[in-house]
Amino acid sequence: MANSMQTPSTHAAPSRQPAVFLGHGSPMNAMDDNVHTQAWHALGARLGKPRAILAISAHWYTRGTFVTAEAAPQTIHDFGGFPDALYQLQYPAPGAPALAADVVQRLGDFAAAPRTDWGLDHGTWSVLRHLYPDADVPVVQLSIDATRPWSDALRIGTALRGLREAGVLILGSGGIVHNLSRVDWQGRAPTPDWALGFDRWVADKALAGEDATLADPSTFDAAGRLAVPTPDHYLPLLYVLGTRFADDTTQVVHTGFELGTISLQALQLG
Repeated sequence: MANSMQTPSTHAAPSRQPAVFLGHGSPMNAMDDNVHTQAWHALGARLGKPRAILAISAHWYTRGTFVTAEAAPQTIHDFGGFPDALYQLQYPAPGAPALAADVVQRLGDFAAAPRTDWGLDHGTWSVLRHLYPDADVPVVQLSIDATRPWSDALRIGTALRGLREAGVLILGSGGIVHNLSRVDWQGRAPTPDWALGFDRWVADKALAGEDATLADPSTFDAAGRLAVPTPDHYLPLLYVLGTRFADDTTQVVHTGFELGTISLQALQLG
């Protein structure tokens, strides 16, 4: 593990890093200055600089569990129909191959494997541009295995929990409410009650430590089924909750919506 932590940092990492889940919203947040991106910038300042980041993005949704092992991961522009300026943005953070190898070892029970054909997708770099704009913290991405039950996301998080005590910030990026079929593309309609209600329900369960309930979709009511039509954006939250230590504090560090039905709520453990 020590080799993966050799990149110098201007701030000493605390003995235990937090784990954070962020709703990342539109790719345009990568370049916009708004209440959400300002909150991410402030969060990065409060967290301080970790030794490395392990990111779980909604946009690396795979059959199997994979870890980026590149020394210099590419910036992936995995979206379409946006302004040219967005495609010119780069986030040249270094990778951490030794950390990737450590993650693979910790996830041996889940048949994790390294890959060098991915990089950093926009679920990761669009928020990191605001959290750590200098791109000077090594970043490794972990894929979401679409073939596993939701409860395995908690188990994988638990297997990775020890990384937090080695100076690694664990970052999940997705969205608690993410229903593109119900968005108001004009951005004028208020957020519907079902979206607000489910967003609050998830926060309440997370604050109460009821992680198993959140990992069981049979507990969702009609609002939950509308809020999570597909699991890709919701599952990063479960990976983060799986890293919970018994003495962790849990807090909501940001709330808000875009386009009516896209939640940007952020939660922090530790």
